[in-house]
Amino acid sequence: VQLQACGGGLVQAGGSLRLSCAASGRTFSGYSMAWFRQAPRKEREFVAAISRSGSATIYPDSVKGRFTISRDNAKDTVYLQMNSLQPEDTAVYYCAASKQSIVATQLKAYEYDYWGQGTQVTVSS
Repeated sequence: VQLQACGGGLVQAGGSLRLSCAASGRTFSGYSMAWFRQAPRKEREFVAAISRSGSATIYPDSVKGRFTISRDNAKDTVYLQMNSLQPEDTAVYYCAASKQSIVATQLKAYEYDYWGQGTQVTVSS
């Protein structure tokens, strides 16, 4: 499956952005989806995951209550709504797809089979 992420940009602290990731090539609903991010000189970090049906989501404490992942299987698209953005959220954000369930992936980047190209999010203080 091919993934194309977009929606990044420059925003002030406290602002919001909505990222989108469009999939093509395979049956989108057969994949659990996730967002990861990577800041300069840091490891890739898990941000959010959603099950194939969209009924289950998982977030780390760092974004819980501020970020919301959702998907529209009819449009083959996954979204990441980011509110109350802070400078520490600055990173390149990647969408990823896995043939495994989100539980089976254990939210590890290496368990995801396909990756988008990344979109830059910069939050100014």
